Amino acid sequence: MGNTVSAEPELDLAVAEGSEILKSRNLTIDDIKRMRDLESATRGIMQKYHAAMRQMEVRFEIIDADLSARQNRNPIHHVESRLKKPASIFEKLQRYGRQTTIEDMEAYIMDIAGIRVICSYISDVYKLLDLIKRQDDLTLVTVKDYISEPKPNGYRSLHIIVKVPVYFLDKKEEVPVEVQFRTIAMDFWASLEHDLKYKAVRAIEGIDSFDELKDCSHIIEDVEARMQILAKALEVEE
Repeated sequence: MGNTVSAEPELDLAVAEGSEILKSRNLTIDDIKRMRDLESATRGIMQKYHAAMRQMEVRFEIIDADLSARQNRNPIHHVESRLKKPASIFEKLQRYGRQTTIEDMEAYIMDIAGIRVICSYISDVYKLLDLIKRQDDLTLVTVKDYISEPKPNGYRSLHIIVKVPVYFLDKKEEVPVEVQFRTIAMDFWASLEHDLKYKAVRAIEGIDSFDELKDCSHIIEDVEARMQILAKALEVEE
């Protein structure tokens, strides 16, 4: 077994990549070497994930503009994108019990490229999902609907994995992209929950942070449903 070291000076790379999990773990010298090898190996290959991510961004820009012209409203509030960092990829491969290699990365990590589409209403989320399903050059791999079935902590969102055709000089490759659909209200809750869960390192007398966050999610869901009803009523009046 390799020597165990604390994740401090030797892990400047991991700290720079912003992986909270890696910062808090004790890694062996071999772990650190494998992580740095993976980072080096991914430098060139990340280009295709960036290309696929950008393609999905453009698709949503086109969909939003088309719906705006046809219906005089924009269902998409804004779009965010990110590429998973090598340290995060390394951690996820280890968590999955896979080898920290390019081959296993491409075979098992489907969310290296990610898009988050923030919508106004829940109806917009499902409308956009239907429109993406109609684009016959995309392959829908998975759908995880945490809106109809929220996670135990109250998290709500719709996650899909799609494979996007990326054209190179000599070949075409299908590259996976994770797309997360949220409403503004869902994104508000998720953003604050992410911040609060790192602060809830100890129990506070009289407060169950898990139950509080779940209750807040229910309250936001109720407000969101009422806003949707109001929006539909106003559309009828126009």
